[in-house]
Amino acid sequence: MDLFDQAGRQAAGGIPLAERMRPRSLEEFEGHETIVGPGTLIGSAVTSDQIFSMILWGPPGCGKTTLARLMANATAAHFVQFSAVLAGVRQIREVIDEARRQREFHRRRTVLFVDEIHRFNKAQQDAFLHHVESGLIALIGATTENPSFEVIPALMSRCRVIVLDPLSDEAVGRIVQRALEDPERGLGGRGLVLEADAQAHLVAAAEGDVRRALNSLEIAAALAAGEGGNADGEPVRITPAHVQQALQQKMPSYDKGGEAHFNLISALHKSLRGSDPDAAVYWLARMLAGGEDPLYVARRMVRFAAEDVGLADPFALTLAMAATESYRMLGSPEGELALVEAAVYLATAPKSNRLYTAYGQVMDVIRETGSPPVPLHIRNAPTGLMKKLGYGRDYRYAHDFEDAYTPQAYLPESLEGRVFYRPTERGYEKTVSQRLARWREIKARSGARDKKTGGDDGSAV
Repeated sequence: MDLFDQAGRQAAGGIPLAERMRPRSLEEFEGHETIVGPGTLIGSAVTSDQIFSMILWGPPGCGKTTLARLMANATAAHFVQFSAVLAGVRQIREVIDEARRQREFHRRRTVLFVDEIHRFNKAQQDAFLHHVESGLIALIGATTENPSFEVIPALMSRCRVIVLDPLSDEAVGRIVQRALEDPERGLGGRGLVLEADAQAHLVAAAEGDVRRALNSLEIAAALAAGEGGNADGEPVRITPAHVQQALQQKMPSYDKGGEAHFNLISALHKSLRGSDPDAAVYWLARMLAGGEDPLYVARRMVRFAAEDVGLADPFALTLAMAATESYRMLGSPEGELALVEAAVYLATAPKSNRLYTAYGQVMDVIRETGSPPVPLHIRNAPTGLMKKLGYGRDYRYAHDFEDAYTPQAYLPESLEGRVFYRPTERGYEKTVSQRLARWREIKARSGARDKKTGGDDGSAV
């Protein structure tokens, strides 16, 4: 008797509906036809009994554990399953010892399924390496976290990463309907009717998580039945109210330390850059609703104000800082509105990344050219000796000249004439651009380029 037959026969024994309704074959495995269908990588591996090491990466309820069990049932290999939450290096060694016995005495390969493999530390993951490489075990790891962040590179290079997306609403709907109709493992034969609006709400709220959909359906069915049976032959109707009560309140999918964290902050940053205030407020709210630290979001918006708005709107940085301090003072929920104000302002402000690119270019030049000397005329000269050596000689004090500007060289001699900051024609930077153009024209007319002397002008040192 395999795991699926056992689950079906114990349907009345307290096994959750989601467990009872697990597919019994790859043909029943819903929603991932491009991964497990005929001619696919996994489909071919199962057909030829050549299961390879892999990492199944996907959100909760998308079928990772089910797929691993299906592959185990369809292969002649010795199958071992444990959770990384409960197991340690000692358990891994025991599995390896058993795998050796299976190969030596039964000539069987061992398929090891490790649920939540991202919970293993580096030493625990290292324990698999040699045995995966030698073929003693075929490792199937399941994780909800991005394996490129959570699985060591050496193990990643020995495994194929199989991405399982959340199931579509259509696939979840078909599974829900199958559970309603199946009299052996599901809820069939109980006179239950799931109203169309209730099913639509259930499927939408599941967000591709089949386990959540089926467990909520089971609770909703119990709630509906508890309000009165079908003594008159009338079906028990599961209404949207029953489904809503079963679902309760679901926090948005979010993991502050995982991929969702980086995806959502990326979405916020790019919505701000793309001047979409509606999307910016949405992603901001998603992060806050998911439990993100509001001050982390505030810090990212301060960075955005400098990087993507810059001098196109100098007030953007001030407002972002003010929003940060407002939140520090008010806390949640009152202070969150200040963050919303900053997000909308930044999204609708004129954009310029010229400060960001100028700084990047300067850092590149510094790495390339090292440390050329500071020109003598702009060096500090606090002692008589330094003045005798020419420090500060012929420096022109800008305030002694019209408009507080006089052309002279400020960059190292080897870099004189280089331009790093090129303002845009957007927002306040247009004013800055016009000002720089005027100064550069004066400098060109004066012939001051590459000159360090300013004549006997009586300027301060």
